[in-house]
Amino acid sequence: NTADDESIPEPDFGTEEYYKETYWNLNNIPNSKNSVLRHVKVGINGINVPWLYFGCMFSTFCWHNEDNYMYSINYHHRGAPKQWYGVPGTKYDSDGVERVFKNYLSMKLRDVPDLIHHITTSFSPRILKQEGVSVCKLLQNAGEFIVTFPRAFHGGYNLGPNCGEAVNFALHDWIPHAVDANERYRTFARPSVFSHDRLVYTMAHHTKDLRTKEICNALSLELRRLMGEELLLRSKLIKSGVRDVSKDVELPANRLDQLDEDSADYDDKRLCHSCKHICFFSAVACECSESKVSCLRHSHYMCRCSIKRKYILIWTPEDEMRKTIERVEKRGNELEYSLKPEAGISSGSVVQRHGPLEDASSAAKDRMFHQTFEVPVDPICLLESDIPQMVSSDTSVCSSAGVVEQTDTATSMPTEGANAAETAQPRVSICDSEFIVMQS
Repeated sequence: NTADDESIPEPDFGTEEYYKETYWNLNNIPNSKNSVLRHVKVGINGINVPWLYFGCMFSTFCWHNEDNYMYSINYHHRGAPKQWYGVPGTKYDSDGVERVFKNYLSMKLRDVPDLIHHITTSFSPRILKQEGVSVCKLLQNAGEFIVTFPRAFHGGYNLGPNCGEAVNFALHDWIPHAVDANERYRTFARPSVFSHDRLVYTMAHHTKDLRTKEICNALSLELRRLMGEELLLRSKLIKSGVRDVSKDVELPANRLDQLDEDSADYDDKRLCHSCKHICFFSAVACECSESKVSCLRHSHYMCRCSIKRKYILIWTPEDEMRKTIERVEKRGNELEYSLKPEAGISSGSVVQRHGPLEDASSAAKDRMFHQTFEVPVDPICLLESDIPQMVSSDTSVCSSAGVVEQTDTATSMPTEGANAAETAQPRVSICDSEFIVMQS
């Protein structure tokens, strides 16, 4: 981890200095060259500052995906294995997980609409399989990394005492997922861990970090979307009677070189009153409050005052937004030219900075272990033969807040006659990864 000076020699592999500096150290990976989070200079626990996790027998980590749909990396330091279950981050599978939440926890969701973001609910992956959601499983042993991709749900449990470490990171291809997460949070009025608009705009002011034409195209597309919405809503609000005071009020300029602690504190003061979105480009305020602001989408929810008392604050003017987009698109054109054959570089070429990889001590032993180790994949009890098909009305779901049991007395009471066996349904408790059947 030698900053950007490639002339400084790297420490020898396996030395204490190497482990301090390598990007495989989870303290360093959020700040690696290709990580978008390197622009976030304020420490956010669990995001760019790793968390240590100490597990015990059957302690769980409930179903969730990462904040802002970021990547995550988890390292198992020592102790008993971790059993992981994962769902691909595709829209179909992610929507399937949310559909299961709605089908089996509909009553709870009425009280807690954003329950899926609370990381407090566990249920068997078999329920997901029954709903057509793809689920995979993996056993993580000491010394192994697990990487989760944007929007991918995951959960699991520990098979004994252990110690793990985890942190987030984000590559440039994360931008479309960040857009989805930002919009989703606004529908739940859930504050984001950092301003999406600020981070995207900061990326646009570090064009040298944009390494491919595709990255530039994705960033330019998102900047144009943000600019289009901003200019459209600004125009509508001003035409409706909201005053533009940008020429009369001098606002502090947005810092664009990095997202530091001062920037984060300032962003916290301009959260939309309705959707908790950080108003980075502009905001609407009213004379009735000195602290309340609203994003341009929800200014009509802010208060009941006349439109004449409301005014718009603009931090980023239109010409600045257009120049930023032009800068990103210019970088994209430069990269496209540099990859043409006449420029002397083929699109498939890769510049190798390091020599051949060296084996760490005991690597051969580890490889032999993984070649011969067999992870048991057969379930402890067979769903098809041992447990009848389950419906949402006879399910108990284990949550960190307790066990919520939902039973249908009409189906649990035995009846006389030939249909007694058909009407008496078992009550199923879903806890971690196995079914516990309690026959009615």
